[in-house]
Amino acid sequence: MGILGLSKLIADIAPQAVKEMEIKNYFGRKVAIDASMSLYQFLIAVRSEGAQLTSVDGETTSHLMGTFYRTIRLVENGIKPVYVFDGKPPEMKSHQLNKRAERREEAEKELQKATEAGDTASIEKFNRRLVKVTKHHGEEARQLLKLMGVPVVEAPCEAEAQCADLVKAGKVYAVATEDMDALTFGANVLLRHLTFSEARKMPVQEFHLNNVLSGLELNQKEFIDLCILLGCDYCGSIRGIGPKRAIELIRQHRSIEQVLDNIDTKKYQPPENWDFEDARRLFVEPEVADAKDIELKWCDPDEEGLVKFLCGDKQFNEERVRNGAKKLMKARTGTTQGRLDGFFKVLSTTPNPKRKAEEEKKSANKKTKTGGGRGRKPK
Repeated sequence: MGILGLSKLIADIAPQAVKEMEIKNYFGRKVAIDASMSLYQFLIAVRSEGAQLTSVDGETTSHLMGTFYRTIRLVENGIKPVYVFDGKPPEMKSHQLNKRAERREEAEKELQKATEAGDTASIEKFNRRLVKVTKHHGEEARQLLKLMGVPVVEAPCEAEAQCADLVKAGKVYAVATEDMDALTFGANVLLRHLTFSEARKMPVQEFHLNNVLSGLELNQKEFIDLCILLGCDYCGSIRGIGPKRAIELIRQHRSIEQVLDNIDTKKYQPPENWDFEDARRLFVEPEVADAKDIELKWCDPDEEGLVKFLCGDKQFNEERVRNGAKKLMKARTGTTQGRLDGFFKVLSTTPNPKRKAEEEKKSANKKTKTGGGRGRKPK
């Protein structure tokens, strides 16, 4: 789910924090990708374009097709992707997972009704709601990425939190995910739509946390409280308080505790036993592997291993798989131009006060020497 309504709130109040970019702008960048979110995108995208791709046993392979071809596209554009997989979900997320399970059950009932009625549009809608990334999908994607020579990171808990930690440690430039809570975890740069299909022609949205905070007039701690008020994965939110009201309250009172002290809690009832403090702690101190101990290494693709894994039972076209492997190798071994900011030091445009004072002093001395005798008569 991420953070409800956060992207629209930022677009409305802090539009300068969002840039629309092309994929080619990330040439030379290392990017941490939320693997589960990407797999979900691939499963949804292929389903919306037609029937799911399957193996000879009827097992879905859409996640593998998406991972293979979209990753090649990233690499061909000079991006170094690293996929981060979820570990165990935190206990506080169980209520959200239960809600998702309930929604899937309801979607299954509605799908059955739509199928009986022959309602094609509703069938498509409820089919999409039933898409779920399974443990098996994740295991197969890991195996594929390793054969492609792309690094994989296993997060002990939330992938977004681990991605954010890699950004903060300088191991990667940005987090690529559709969930806005990467910002709540403190990622400096968030990229949305990076792994979308090229056919969708959607620009990459680049969010800069510093600009988000300045535009919303909040510090990181206040921003976390805003995200909890908007609605996050770890606890409920106050019924009746929407995004605009939430930002007003946080700007005015600066913390959830102060908000609760200053609103009519009979009109705006917080959830019973509201554990917002624990949710806040999960955002401030998430369970992550120390980024300093994570080595990101990109290797040559294993062409024969890819053919063996993807062709045959999984029914991928061998020629296309081999061409894909060659594209990966070419992008890895070909002559590449580094980013300009890797060669040149960016100089500050802010004047140095000490240097400015020295220059003014020299200028004054020069004027004294050259202009002091203008009004004197020669002897």
